[in-house]
Amino acid sequence: MNKLKTIAAAALLASTACVQAAIPSAKIQAMLAKPAVMCGRFDQTKQLVGMKKPLASEGRFCVIAGKGVLWRTLKPFPSTLRLTRDEIVNYQGDRVAMRLDAKTEPTVRMINNVLFSLLSGDLGQLDALFEGDGNVDATSWNVALKPRQAALEKAIGTIKLEGGAYVKSIVMNEGGGDRTTIVFSEIKTGEAAMSKEEAALF
Repeated sequence: MNKLKTIAAAALLASTACVQAAIPSAKIQAMLAKPAVMCGRFDQTKQLVGMKKPLASEGRFCVIAGKGVLWRTLKPFPSTLRLTRDEIVNYQGDRVAMRLDAKTEPTVRMINNVLFSLLSGDLGQLDALFEGDGNVDATSWNVALKPRQAALEKAIGTIKLEGGAYVKSIVMNEGGGDRTTIVFSEIKTGEAAMSKEEAALF
């Protein structure tokens, strides 16, 4: 479940920038591209407490406005997550390995509420969920976020983001000391950005 929480948080934050009262949200919103479909590469490292060598993975992500997020780990082990408003589904090949329903799993509901608040630009909801600060210059921005709710902080920890037209990197520091860094690159937009296999999952 911890892996799902981390990936879900990363995927939702890849879709757009958080906006809130303490952050120059209008400037960040103006800088962000808002494509209907956005896909790209991610490189993720997770430093676990007590382990010298971080765990590394890489793959592809797609954000489809109004539908959800696809997170495809390609290395070291293939796996696909699909996040929608109602559920998180984990695929191993063509087989559904796990399905978490937002109606019965409070954590899934919480993560997905954040996801769709970000996608819809629900400023009131985001302001209620996060506190933090940020900076903006001519071509880039960065923000540091701390969940207001203890349950959300336990699920995804504190978050630092950097970006420009798109989110470039995310660092999540979990309460237990684990740290996850995700770097996004090779971003493309439009329907052609998705493969037929990826499009079929939506």
